[in-house]
Amino acid sequence: MSDIDPDSIGFLVSDLARLIRAAMDRANAASGIGVTPGEARVLAYSARSGPVRQNRLAELIGIEAMTLSGYLDALEAKGLIAREADPADRRAKIVRLLPAADSVLEAIAGSAAALRGTLSAGFTAGEWAELKAALIRIRSNLCERAEEKPANE
Repeated sequence: MSDIDPDSIGFLVSDLARLIRAAMDRANAASGIGVTPGEARVLAYSARSGPVRQNRLAELIGIEAMTLSGYLDALEAKGLIAREADPADRRAKIVRLLPAADSVLEAIAGSAAALRGTLSAGFTAGEWAELKAALIRIRSNLCERAEEKPANE
């Protein structure tokens, strides 16, 4: 018999992330915004981070650099992003959103707002704010922990 709790915070967060991502992918596909689910995620993370090195963007999204490169090729061909040489390291590329991405991002934001309505059903505004604050705190705890070096180094 296993002592694994299927409703532990790790499983819950993982399940929620998977379910939310799938719902967003369906909503974005249904909206006719003209980008794939992966491209929509790249645009959303690019909007969140601002101009960013391509390798850092892959880390933020949690995908391989080669996967990101394919998404960026498609987004660049659609006129939604530009890749420019990083002035600090000409080998590195900076990803920047172009003005044409604004309407796509507005559609993504609309899908996200509708999904938040579904997610927050049955919560009071205060409960929803508390949940969000708790999740932000957990993220902060993990980010701070990730920056710490192991004791044996």
